[in-house]
Amino acid sequence: MPEHFPEPEARESLNAHAAAKGAEIHAKYGPHIGWNELLLILSDRACVRYPCAIDFDSSTLNPGEFAHPVPRGEQPEDGFVMHVHPYFSTRLDQVPLLVLYQLVLVNYGVFAGPQDAESFGANALGLTAAEYYARLCGLADELAG
Repeated sequence: MPEHFPEPEARESLNAHAAAKGAEIHAKYGPHIGWNELLLILSDRACVRYPCAIDFDSSTLNPGEFAHPVPRGEQPEDGFVMHVHPYFSTRLDQVPLLVLYQLVLVNYGVFAGPQDAESFGANALGLTAAEYYARLCGLADELAG
């Protein structure tokens, strides 16, 4: 849990908001969210708070990391570039799972944690948190293998 957000009530509130925002995305862009839907989501400020582009570049990723947003400037309003491991550039159908997990950092900043990312992504894709987590782990394992 990030030290920036220690109150349990605030943590629960953020998680509930992330889950609700994910459900809104599912209702608007689902039931199947593929590459084309992901691009629409990224351009929709009701879904993604700040501009966000995708770049298949691993230069800023830690070993084993599949994606991570990098700010374009000093202010969040300057936007973000979502660096996605190039391994997935030929597997565009899997990219929404990876990017949705990381979008909580764009929307909520350092206050978002892994549980918020799982709630957001799972609800956006219409999956249970366990199903979503298992699919993410499978994709992360592919990078390690």
